[in-house]
Amino acid sequence: MTAMMLDDSEASDAELIGRARGGDRGAFGKLLERHYGFVYRAAYRWCGRKADAEDIAQDVCVRLGRAIRDYQGNGAFTTWLYAMTLNASRDMMRKRARDAAKTEAFGIYALIAEEGSAEGQDPIEALWVAVRMLPDKQRDAVLLVYGEGLSHAAAAEVMAISETTVSWHIHEAKKRLKVLMRSAGEV
Repeated sequence: MTAMMLDDSEASDAELIGRARGGDRGAFGKLLERHYGFVYRAAYRWCGRKADAEDIAQDVCVRLGRAIRDYQGNGAFTTWLYAMTLNASRDMMRKRARDAAKTEAFGIYALIAEEGSAEGQDPIEALWVAVRMLPDKQRDAVLLVYGEGLSHAAAAEVMAISETTVSWHIHEAKKRLKVLMRSAGEV
């Protein structure tokens, strides 16, 4: 009874998750409200486009609605949410790659190349564009460590790999980024 009287803004994530797992839509809404900015920011760092980041964040909200009952609470909720966001981002990029291949196969070349013109002028955005060109594991490690400020250990937990492997991916990403930025004339 006391838990029901608590203001949702004062409720912990664990309390909100427990109530949401029990079907409390208000608690689920408060949980989404509390973490939406975090999901959007991670999605934006991954894809680099506002519209795509919004789509990914919405997809994560839908997925969370289905998956909240499966959350075991073994790790931090945000770690679980990071993994869900990265998976949704990867799914969107795979779908985009499939759609682009279909479009190209049919000879339709009406894709708008907005990335590169406006983004290429800002060196920081050019760096993030280059980060998005890295192989998946390197890109994820860089986004989690430098984009989100996670430690190598926390990034390892999100990526379900060892901390030393995260460090190796970061090292390899830095080497590759130097080459990419030189070829783009940014370094």
